[in-house]
Amino acid sequence: MARDDDETVLPSCRQHGIMSFLIPEAIESSRLALRFFRDEDWVALHEYYADPACAVYTTLRPYSEEESQSMVAAVLRHWQRLGYGPYAVEEKTTGAVLGIVGLWYPRSWPEAEIKWGLARRHWGKGYAAEAARAVQAMTKQYLPDLRPISMIHAGNAGSIRLAQAVGAVFEKAMDFRGDLYHVYRHPGQGSAQGHGSEAKRQHQKSGAAERPSDS
Repeated sequence: MARDDDETVLPSCRQHGIMSFLIPEAIESSRLALRFFRDEDWVALHEYYADPACAVYTTLRPYSEEESQSMVAAVLRHWQRLGYGPYAVEEKTTGAVLGIVGLWYPRSWPEAEIKWGLARRHWGKGYAAEAARAVQAMTKQYLPDLRPISMIHAGNAGSIRLAQAVGAVFEKAMDFRGDLYHVYRHPGQGSAQGHGSEAKRQHQKSGAAERPSDS
């Protein structure tokens, strides 16, 4: 379980290149810095994507180095097209990249979600819950009408426990790509129905690249 320390959201939304984003490029919590991805982050992220244990309910198979590089490129495009996206999760004390957590909205997803995926050696330390809570707080501040979901494979007991730990509530079961998934709704200021109008408009305009979720 993550500690109950208050998350501190860094307040500035600035331009990256010529893009103006809807959310900050960096936020932080007590132990973690969540920031915009860099091209070289694929090296650290590959530890997660190449691990068969991490792929069971997400990518379904380990990624090659080239696929991990492509995933980081897809995340960067997601930010550019939608104005928001997942963060690289850094441990403050070491600067090590632990994984990926943040808002994610591929084309086939029913709604924007909070995704999470950390390398296995960082499991059990409360990092994913701490990062997810920081993303929840940021979303309430910068996208107040958005109440994201997390789409979780019905067999992924660890992610289901995590969703419940951060206050997400089971909403429904649904068939997705031939498997049973559970939809958990994260707490927020907006209503569950008709939420996230600005995020939805950005998504409809973008044609965001589709990649498997890591929830």
